[in-house]
Amino acid sequence: MLNLFPGRTSNCENSNRRDFMLQVGSIGAMGLTLDSFLRQQAVAAEKKSDVNCILIWTRGGTSHHDTLDPKPEAKADVRGDFGVIDTPLPGIKFTDQMPTFAKELGRYSVMRNLNPKNGSHGTADAIMMTGRRFNPSITYPCFGSVVSKEHGYRNNMPPFIQVGSNIDRRFGGGLAGYLGLAHNAFELPGDPNSSSFTVRDVTPPKGITLDRIGRRQAALKAIDTLQRNQEKQPDALQAIDDYYQNAFSIITSPATQQAFDLSKEPDALRDQYGRTSLGQSCLMARRLIESGSRFVTVTSGGWDTHRNNFTGLKKLLPPLDQAFPQLLIDLQDRGLLDSTLVVWLTDFGRTPVINSAAGRDHWSTAGIACFSGAGTPQGQVFGETDDIGAKPVDKAYYPEDIAATVYAKLGIPLDTFHTTPDGRPMKLCDGHPVKELMG
Repeated sequence: MLNLFPGRTSNCENSNRRDFMLQVGSIGAMGLTLDSFLRQQAVAAEKKSDVNCILIWTRGGTSHHDTLDPKPEAKADVRGDFGVIDTPLPGIKFTDQMPTFAKELGRYSVMRNLNPKNGSHGTADAIMMTGRRFNPSITYPCFGSVVSKEHGYRNNMPPFIQVGSNIDRRFGGGLAGYLGLAHNAFELPGDPNSSSFTVRDVTPPKGITLDRIGRRQAALKAIDTLQRNQEKQPDALQAIDDYYQNAFSIITSPATQQAFDLSKEPDALRDQYGRTSLGQSCLMARRLIESGSRFVTVTSGGWDTHRNNFTGLKKLLPPLDQAFPQLLIDLQDRGLLDSTLVVWLTDFGRTPVINSAAGRDHWSTAGIACFSGAGTPQGQVFGETDDIGAKPVDKAYYPEDIAATVYAKLGIPLDTFHTTPDGRPMKLCDGHPVKELMG
């Protein structure tokens, strides 16, 4: 239900009429997330950014060997089961599981000299999404939370949205950390490819019409006015009323409703993205950016291929191979690619040598990343790993450099300082933008 006091508990002896009406007169489960976002809206500085971001996160550690950095000349226990295919760049090959990536290489850049500096789930989500070394005593904010803090709301849309729940949060991955709960992602935990997909906190439950919402709003306003006179706390109550009013504005906004409604898209376009969870999630991300959100994380799970790596990837890679290039094509066709940074990241790489279970284990010193949009040079593959894909040769880039690149493209100064709840100043980023990605 819509609870404006999610941290408050009550019982029969201490509840009052105001608390009862705020909860019983609510709309399903909508307020559990909206309340914190609306408080952020009230205090966020009014800053404008011309560049937004879509982050595609493949949770588990997508194998660099079996996607965009194959080693076809290596021994069979390194090379693996997949063949290779040419790309438009002479001498650059991808595995044969990535034909659309190869065909559309002219739309993005591939980094082959990433050193993730981690090989453990949970910490990987924290490190790769913040660019900060894991610290058990403090949770650093992820990219989307920083964008939420720095740029705030636009068009009544939550600034930071996460599609899917495939992020490991045991060590703070994907969270706002010291920036506070108000800057956490508005999470869409369902599958956009499902016919029964609805958006908690935005889609009214069955039987609840917008007219009925309006009547409840009017009744609540009358009760609040009466209670205000009794409690004589006009400033605090007015603040609550403002958040509640904004919640109704978001819920009842036609633009907000349509942003989450994939049925508004032509069937042919939905087919082009792929009728898969990842495909429809990427389409959802484009709609959300187009409607006013600033940062959307698309999550995909199942990439921890310790066993049957090649059998698993034959199922996992086709949806990615279809969705990622189509997202770039769609953004370009709509004139949005220049103002939308698109990034594909994963936990880390996989071991060069295939294990006894036909899988690849965690590998902490080599991996890949893809960037497009927001002025990113297109059609380049830069950096390289050694003959077995174990580590970068010559220059390497690190998670802090990924973070610096993201923030630089989104117009957030790297020397930005935030203050923790206990008063400590925290510098945003210690990395350096990747020169090959800056144009």
